Amino acid sequence: MTIDYRLFKVNLSTGKLIKAVWLDPFSPLLDADREKLVNAHIEPQQVSTVGELNLALRKAHVLVIRLGDSADLLKEVLTLIAQLGCAVPVVCRVERRRMEVAVDAMRLGALHVLPCDEWDTACWRVAVDGLFSAEVKSKSYVFVDPVSQHLLALAQRVAQTEVAALLVGPTGAGKEVLARVLHESSLRAKGPFVAMNCAALPEHLIEDMLFGHEKGAFTGAHKEYKGLFEQAQGGTVFLDEIGEMPIQLQAKLLRVLQEKKLNRLGSETSIDLDVRVIAATNKDLRQAILDREFREDLYFRISTFRLRIQPLKERTGDILPLVSQSLSRHAKGTVPLSVNVEAQHMLLQYPWPGNVRELENVVQRAVVLCTGRVITPAHLMFDEAQTMDMHVLSDEALCVSANDRALWSAPTPTPTASFPPEALATSPSADSFMAPASSDSLLVKDLFSAVKSSEHQVILAALQASDNRLDAAKKLGISPRTLRYKLAQLRERGVELSFAD
Repeated sequence: MTIDYRLFKVNLSTGKLIKAVWLDPFSPLLDADREKLVNAHIEPQQVSTVGELNLALRKAHVLVIRLGDSADLLKEVLTLIAQLGCAVPVVCRVERRRMEVAVDAMRLGALHVLPCDEWDTACWRVAVDGLFSAEVKSKSYVFVDPVSQHLLALAQRVAQTEVAALLVGPTGAGKEVLARVLHESSLRAKGPFVAMNCAALPEHLIEDMLFGHEKGAFTGAHKEYKGLFEQAQGGTVFLDEIGEMPIQLQAKLLRVLQEKKLNRLGSETSIDLDVRVIAATNKDLRQAILDREFREDLYFRISTFRLRIQPLKERTGDILPLVSQSLSRHAKGTVPLSVNVEAQHMLLQYPWPGNVRELENVVQRAVVLCTGRVITPAHLMFDEAQTMDMHVLSDEALCVSANDRALWSAPTPTPTASFPPEALATSPSADSFMAPASSDSLLVKDLFSAVKSSEHQVILAALQASDNRLDAAKKLGISPRTLRYKLAQLRERGVELSFAD
């Protein structure tokens, strides 16, 4: 899901109506009920197809949706909202006997839930007053893929306790985002959230940053300094890359966590602590313990509950919502950028070795390269080492413009793949509220196999028609380095090459 709270200022005293998209798959909105909503300063616009929903959401203040026996429709609509790049609060209507659906709706991000048979003007005004205020918040977290939704549900349960949590996952996967979710879902949400990367500071500064110092504690200590633990009183301390913390400092940290007290440098007075510690690492701490790089007792102290964040390639349902979220942050002007189906397919097929951090980079590059309002494959620049397999060298197989070929000839080639329609994700039908379906994995595999075979034939033909490899690379529109990589792939597949390296 995407939790995105964007609150708008609405002055009810002026009589200005709040525009509400009304989605009720079970029954039409009666005139008498519409009148009651108008009395609550709500102007409902009923929609019945995904096309109508797309248009209405762009001008709406709020989306009102009726749920049946489950919250599945809310999940689909939230996914669609994320893909559109909209920021619309959601109010759900649920039958009174379906309390479990109401709970699921709130967990998925609904800002308010009302009974389906509730038409009292005062109740709707209370709901509206809770939705709209002068304050603007921009907290946005993406948990759309089933793997991510399971992790979110588990994190919210852990957040309600005071246990220490250890977040494990690859670099750039979003460990700090999950740490903020833990903080904001806990009873400490109104307290500070203080984060420090243990690998980003010199060893002699980490202790001072964590625990602080008194005035005159050392040369240059002209005034007292409160460390991160004191700054986080009543809140949460997030220690990122804790596996990089020096071994001698780990003992001091362990003592602070056990006693919940600390002494600033240069002070003999103990300070009581009221903080929760969340740590994160991309290292195998078990192996680090065997290598005597990490204390075993500290490991058990910080890992009361472990939460593992999967790499982005294993939660593909998050990719397009993350792209949409990133576009809304980096887009030029007020008109949002969109991503065409071919580019969506490339984004879904890319392995994302750099995870969410790399996705942010790719989106920012696309925003820079795009001169219109639609992101196409020509605007997607991936890292060369990871995109060799995505390059296709035939103009018949790809739509490659002259400008794209110029980019291909640069030191860092730019992939500009364009796939046939049958291999792409299909758009939703006009009478369905389902999110766009992903293409069949077997079809994609066969497509790439066919493209690879064609690519190798083009390479061999270019070599036969050229005096040397440099000339062949120029004819193919790629760098000599890329050609060497392709030739190595051919050798691995058992293709005999009659020319010398």
